[in-house]
Amino acid sequence: MASPKLSSTNARLAAGLGVLACAAFGFAYLQPPLYRAFCEWTGINDVQKADDFQASSVAGRPVTIEFDANTHGQGLRFISLHNAVQARTGELVQVSFRVQNTSDRPITGQAVPSYGPRHAANFVKKLECFCFRQQTFAPGEVRDMPVVFALDRQLPDDVVTVTLSYTFFEVPGTSADAAAAAKPLSGPAKGT
Repeated sequence: MASPKLSSTNARLAAGLGVLACAAFGFAYLQPPLYRAFCEWTGINDVQKADDFQASSVAGRPVTIEFDANTHGQGLRFISLHNAVQARTGELVQVSFRVQNTSDRPITGQAVPSYGPRHAANFVKKLECFCFRQQTFAPGEVRDMPVVFALDRQLPDDVVTVTLSYTFFEVPGTSADAAAAAKPLSGPAKGT
């Protein structure tokens, strides 16, 4: 028969594990809304913004849009094919970025956007972007990837320059899946 002290310890342990299990379930339950809120705050997932965009034939005000490309990790070379463009609010803009897999293995990566100034993220309406999903690159593959977007006409007047920056991160643990999905290409290819 268990001593009263051992029974008390077991009861506290069971209660603690029960609270931990409930907290883990609650955290898992809250993941989707927390992720959506985080993506909206950071501008990572711009798909919903594209639905709000309507092109207009009336020219908006001029804005300089600068582009920046970075990588995190080794194996991918990532550059913007445009340093900056002059555009008008409400006007569709298309630019391209180039990714090259410099390694001898397939690499899966995901581009994450950021904006300068940060609140400009609320006024960039992306219609097409390679950042919407993970990309797999075969060894030596070079791919030009477009971004199609517009700046909302509600962009504050004090913002005359917007910087659109992407950082390409290698997705860890995907090398086996990437090897199956990647197909070597002969020369530059245009992807999505």
